[in-house]
Amino acid sequence: MARYFLELTYNGTAFHGSQVQGSTPTVQLALNKALSTILREPVETFGASRTDEGVHALCNYYHFDTDKELLQVFFYNLNSILPGTIAVNKMFLANDPELNSRFAALTRRYRYRIYAKKDPFILERAYHFPFKLDRALLDETAKIIMEHENFETFSKRNTQSFTFICKIHQSYWEQVDKELHYVVEANRFLRGMVRGLVGTQLQVARGRMTMENFRAAIHAKDCTLADFSVPGHGLYLENIKYPDGALTELFV
Repeated sequence: MARYFLELTYNGTAFHGSQVQGSTPTVQLALNKALSTILREPVETFGASRTDEGVHALCNYYHFDTDKELLQVFFYNLNSILPGTIAVNKMFLANDPELNSRFAALTRRYRYRIYAKKDPFILERAYHFPFKLDRALLDETAKIIMEHENFETFSKRNTQSFTFICKIHQSYWEQVDKELHYVVEANRFLRGMVRGLVGTQLQVARGRMTMENFRAAIHAKDCTLADFSVPGHGLYLENIKYPDGALTELFV
């Protein structure tokens, strides 16, 4: 039995999240159905990172097992049968057949896109936020986030996590053409965490929360003090890293 990894990109507005939820349209359900159809056997995939309804992915990984030989035509057939809102970018063989796409991931990087001037061509691709923001305050809040490891304040309730500890590797804002982006990379993320970080920082940048209150909110470990209201369609899962040598790319 061999284990394969698929690198996917998808438009999150077409799905009610990435993880299987019965018959509700999700990324994982579409992938399971496509793989089962091609391989003519029940196939269950396992995702590296769960994304919420509306959240996009430029790079998410799913692994699955099969004892069938997979030729290059499999890669093309899979993309053909998947809906147009999902694409398989790359396919890998796991060098360790027990390698888990979720638990073996070293880091995950997310990007949240904001634009101020109404633009119909990026509707549901970024968050329209036509309010004045203090960029210096955003830069400061992003640096403060780097100082902490417990992010219980930025985790939605009813989470399945046993710990709220996350190691943040990057946290910064940058201007990209006409858009303002927040980039955050960590070893793991909590439920709703990135949207909570973005929404709460925006409250500071609009003058609705002081920097002292922002720091206090982090220490309070109370999710009612965070703002999770920013929409999912502004968020992108951008990159996932695995240990060097863990995967061998196929059909290059």
